[in-house]
Amino acid sequence: MSGFSTKDIALLSLGLTVVAPIVSIAPAIAQTTFPDVPQNYWARPFIESLTARNIIAGYPDGTFRPEQAVRRDEFAALVRRAFDTEQVRNLPDASVFNDVPENYWANPAIQEAYEQGFMDSENNNFRPREEIERAQALVILMRGLNLAPAQTQATAPQTTPGQTTPATRRRAQRGTIPFAIASLMQPVFSAVNQVAPAQASPTQTTTPPETQAAVSRPPSEIVSDYYVDAAQIPPNAVEDVARATEANIVVNYPNVRVLNPTEPLSRASAAAWIHQALVRLGRIEPLTPNVEATNYIVGRSTFENQ
Repeated sequence: MSGFSTKDIALLSLGLTVVAPIVSIAPAIAQTTFPDVPQNYWARPFIESLTARNIIAGYPDGTFRPEQAVRRDEFAALVRRAFDTEQVRNLPDASVFNDVPENYWANPAIQEAYEQGFMDSENNNFRPREEIERAQALVILMRGLNLAPAQTQATAPQTTPGQTTPATRRRAQRGTIPFAIASLMQPVFSAVNQVAPAQASPTQTTTPPETQAAVSRPPSEIVSDYYVDAAQIPPNAVEDVARATEANIVVNYPNVRVLNPTEPLSRASAAAWIHQALVRLGRIEPLTPNVEATNYIVGRSTFENQ
């Protein structure tokens, strides 16, 4: 195990959850406070909300590293664990990405994030170690969760009773890891144990009325209304950023009107956005209005807070 650095061990735990009775890497009591996330840290309420639900966790040394940039392989592992969505496209068992070996720690998470419609590749390259940009992260969330119209819609593969897809097999197999590896790890992101809204069908996704209303406005107009740096949003991300904005998923600190779309996404912002996406899906309760962190949620109160 000398070939594993502390960083690699922490990253490896992003995509793995142990269910075997021999060993579990999930703590009995989730760590909800971190020495590098002080009481007045802007994203602390979002981080605490997710860690209390074992959706996201810290590093083996007990830190959270909120300002650390999130890589594409890490984000794939995060969305894989935070959201339980339907498969919309199929991949073979082996890795189809040129830069993701079959034995790569995040390969199962990357393939599932792709199959569920969250993440794409260019020329069969996934670029797993590339830091993910903020606008790109919003595109991934909106298209994967089907909270906004995507440019292309994939048809879910048909299966016969008793037939399993590669993704189904990977989900069944992802629960166990070698004891030697597990004994060295602490979870960074762990499985989300959420119950779907009572009135929502597992295969039914509806677009909220306010999101439907937003479609009638040009996305470029929406983002220009909310962000002073809207011109910096990549053209292919404008529509999804607009929908995420109208859905109250975007959280900007320190200036709610500055998106910094091409800057790397930090772990703190990732926690905030994942929290807001889960709120949007009705899976967790929103922060109470008197919490200061709500001032950084972009939405209908954006202009009131200026």
